[in-house]
Amino acid sequence: MKKKESELEASERNQKGLLAIHVGLAANALLAVLKATIGVAGHSPALLADGINSTSDVAYGVVMAIFMKLSGKPADHEHPYGHDQMESIAAVVVGAFVVTTAIAIFWNSVNGVYEILSGAGDFAGASGVALWVALGAACLKLWLTLWTSKIGKKIKNSAVEALAHDHRNDIFSALAAAIGIFFGRMGFPWVDPLAGAVVSLIILYTGVDILRTSSADLMDTLPGKQLGREIRELLASVQGVKCVEEVHAHRFGPYLVVNITIGVDGSLSVTEGDRIATGAEEILLREIEFMRRVYVHYHPTPPCE
Repeated sequence: MKKKESELEASERNQKGLLAIHVGLAANALLAVLKATIGVAGHSPALLADGINSTSDVAYGVVMAIFMKLSGKPADHEHPYGHDQMESIAAVVVGAFVVTTAIAIFWNSVNGVYEILSGAGDFAGASGVALWVALGAACLKLWLTLWTSKIGKKIKNSAVEALAHDHRNDIFSALAAAIGIFFGRMGFPWVDPLAGAVVSLIILYTGVDILRTSSADLMDTLPGKQLGREIRELLASVQGVKCVEEVHAHRFGPYLVVNITIGVDGSLSVTEGDRIATGAEEILLREIEFMRRVYVHYHPTPPCE
């Protein structure tokens, strides 16, 4: 019964993750078409650049949907822990797209500033419709950021949380486009590409942060201080555990698999040692959310200092 309930929770979690991705994909597709069309028709380089950003969002949204679908597959002989690490791989893909987009926007923005200041550009200001589209896009992305972030934190899905970060970046990108369009219409055309360059640096920082976090999951980074402290405190309450020598945690999507080494009284029988190890396993599975498996190694040792 417990196994069936666990599988049901995993299926529900995967469905919520896919919902967040599909809603984001649909919104980005709409914005990409709208921004690019109005950007060209309304003579707004800033909105057109933001439309290109939304187009890249659509591209990696498709990739994320595929990886999320794969992550929901059950465990098999070749993947005994399931396919949840596909979520971290999807987050790496998101981070790579974000970084690439940031670099492209920065280069285009700096080039735009140079052309305007050198007199090579003839930008005379965008239409009022372009300004309203940029502001509308910022409002839509604000809602998507809050909604997607709430889902990502609830199901502890790194790919969905990365998507929420990208939605947040799009707010700044849309606002920068709006600011650029506004000042361009006021007679300061160089503000348009300059604002895009500043925002691209913010996007770049977020992309690097996404890559760092998701790569740490894939590289089996040692558990953080808080998790390590929580595990040691729980094991200290298990009768017979003299000390906790090692804690190694591996993350598979939101789930944890932990290998621990504990010290027990050397005069105990194998049966008693096994009882202590079982107690240690059970308390971690019961008290730590998303703990999937615990492997306990024990050996005779004096009390740890």
